[in-house]
Amino acid sequence: MKYKYSPIFLAPMEGVSDLAFRILARECGADFTISEFTSSTALTRGSVKSWTKVSTHSLEKPFIPQIFGGDISEMVKATELLCTNKSVDVIDINFGCPAPKVCKNEAGAALLGNPEKLINMVSACINVSEVPISAKLRLGTGVGEDTALEISKKLEDIGVVRICIHGRTLKQGYRGEANWSKISKIVEAVSIPVIANGDIIDSTSASACLEETGAAGIMIGRGAIGNPHIFYKIKQDLGIINSNPPWVYDNDDWVNYGNIKQDFIARSWCWNRYVELMKITNSENKQSLKRHAISFTKHLPGGSKFRGSLQFIKDIDELTKKVSLWLKEGSVNS
Repeated sequence: MKYKYSPIFLAPMEGVSDLAFRILARECGADFTISEFTSSTALTRGSVKSWTKVSTHSLEKPFIPQIFGGDISEMVKATELLCTNKSVDVIDINFGCPAPKVCKNEAGAALLGNPEKLINMVSACINVSEVPISAKLRLGTGVGEDTALEISKKLEDIGVVRICIHGRTLKQGYRGEANWSKISKIVEAVSIPVIANGDIIDSTSASACLEETGAAGIMIGRGAIGNPHIFYKIKQDLGIINSNPPWVYDNDDWVNYGNIKQDFIARSWCWNRYVELMKITNSENKQSLKRHAISFTKHLPGGSKFRGSLQFIKDIDELTKKVSLWLKEGSVNS
């Protein structure tokens, strides 16, 4: 059955959604990608590592960097600095991160407990921004009443163009189930697009979330780690696209392959393309390569034993070739 088109976002994830992975996700069917969340304080102080997180390339369009912080003046300054980059299309502000190291500075999801400051922060950023501002929230802190509904109304009033709601509280972290019904109440309360996030791992959960929430789109985070082809699979299953993905050739007997073989083939193509994109974007990084190498081999037969063999590899070329060969052999022998 052909499903109503709703855009699919790759969630901003620290250590995951680097530039090469974002472009790869787009090539695998994601409609929008957002950078790793980046500290406004680090940006204003000129941290090279942090500015690398919000770098882009002509292959990534639109470009949406995400920032977080607890100091309004630093958030304003970071917004101004990002606007000097004419490649920036939208700036996203993070009020969804539950990490203690972020929340202890009254940043990320902790600001859901201080709605007045949150709104003042976003308003101040909008006032200096040359591009639209969007925001990512959780339902609340998990202490007292959830605040996302009232905050979302106020964000609409001050000019935020889009909000994404993760259906958990700060206190929950990533435990328990995402509450899609509470996202639906926010969808009903505002007229700006609301993107639903939380527990979307395949086409079944994607369609169920869209039906229950009425959201304008969905965002996938953990389900895309090591599995960027999830975007194509969801769109294919929902009848949104009918063309072959880049890892399937016209003469391939793809439909007759088992799930494991299909997974090996898709991941093999994705890994090789990720390595290629790192070179194209001049962002080759051993730490990122190793992190994704681990992710790309998870949940595959023999993957655990293979990952053990990567532990002491120091050379980037050796690492990339070893992973590439293992995935290729798996795609042939499955």
